[in-house]
Amino acid sequence: MDLHSARMIGAGLATMGLIGAGVGLGVLFSGYLQGALRNPSAAPGAQPMLFLGLALTEALGIFALVMAFIILFV
Repeated sequence: MDLHSARMIGAGLATMGLIGAGVGLGVLFSGYLQGALRNPSAAPGAQPMLFLGLALTEALGIFALVMAFIILFV
């Protein structure tokens, strides 16, 4: 296997972290929406934690994308 093929395979495997980030965001917002519909008065109190979870989940997806770019271009 040549180096170019190995880089392409490695970058493809590194982007699989984006799948996890997408699933994580879906679970996060699903849980928040279910909680907000069951108890609307408690929804504003849970919103800061929702945004924190959003930021951390997106950061992991961005790290996976950066790793894929590093594998491809460095």
